[in-house]
Amino acid sequence: MKILVNSSRIFVGVLFIISGLIKLNDPLGFSYKLQEYFSADVLNLLFLDSYALGISILVVVFEVILGVFLLIGYKPKFTVWSLLGMIVFFTFLTFYSAYFDKVKDCGCFGDALKLTPWESFTKDLVLLIFILMLSFGMKFIKPVFNKLTVTVLALLSFIFCLWFGYHVLMHLPAVDFRAYKIGNNIKEGMEIPEDAPKPLLEYSWTFNVNGEEQVIVTNGSYPSVEGEFVRVDTKVLSEGYTPPVVDFSIESEDEDLTEQFLSTENLIVVVSYSLEKIEGDGALKLKALQNEARKNGYSIIGLTASSKDTKQRINQDYNIDFEWYLCDEKALKTVIRSNPGVLMLDEGTVRQKVHWNDIEDLEF
Repeated sequence: MKILVNSSRIFVGVLFIISGLIKLNDPLGFSYKLQEYFSADVLNLLFLDSYALGISILVVVFEVILGVFLLIGYKPKFTVWSLLGMIVFFTFLTFYSAYFDKVKDCGCFGDALKLTPWESFTKDLVLLIFILMLSFGMKFIKPVFNKLTVTVLALLSFIFCLWFGYHVLMHLPAVDFRAYKIGNNIKEGMEIPEDAPKPLLEYSWTFNVNGEEQVIVTNGSYPSVEGEFVRVDTKVLSEGYTPPVVDFSIESEDEDLTEQFLSTENLIVVVSYSLEKIEGDGALKLKALQNEARKNGYSIIGLTASSKDTKQRINQDYNIDFEWYLCDEKALKTVIRSNPGVLMLDEGTVRQKVHWNDIEDLEF
């Protein structure tokens, strides 16, 4: 039992630390995932939507420090019961998501590792078994150092988590796992290879044959049936290949200009998923950025999901005159975790990427 408990202790502690640090590296991304769970068609907890960022920080900090507490043996009773409470809740959440097909990716490991809902549920079930072992063998969880050292390590882990969370919010994630990271080409990320797996669909055709409904399943071909067609239902058996970059576009009111701008050299793109929610201090820096970009021979455009009237108001309020183009809000939240944020592109390749706090660090 002692060997099982200590093995479980290492496995659970390390996994919680890794999972927590990945999410703490990008708390805004995790807050967007929480907003999916809070939405009307999932848990219908809309009143929590505005608190998503605060909740995400509390959850991931707690996740990391529980992992540290478990490894060093600090307050084992509090640690194990807290871990058990968290994993029971997460297991329910991932089961609900998988069974009702609500959220396609649980966000357990952020953008570093994508898990399907059923994979997430299975992972949580395995963790639940290991944590139950810890609860039954709690007496074998002993501190690895003396009381003072263990307490200091626990406090330092808490301080580090708070500092790291604040740092990435004020700048950008320390490690970028998304398709828009520096060095990636957005245009190439949108391409689908010729030999890529195609989606596999199942079609259930319903016909009225002599007053009775008859269902025939095919892979898409229309069945030859002597009867009256009623309906057809489709089921996705396999998603097929999904390119790393989806839903990204650069559009005016009249046309799609994505190809044109992703073939342009020396392009500055100001990203604001919502101009209504743009950080005022960041918006105040856009005038100087615009002037500096043009002085160095760069073109500058904006990308937003906001309306035409809002674009005009922002340009007037902050004395800027570059053109704002349209893009999907969810895609823009993925491009950069800052509102506004800035990308420097060269024929679609991301050369630099900065939070509005770091606009002055751009090198033209």
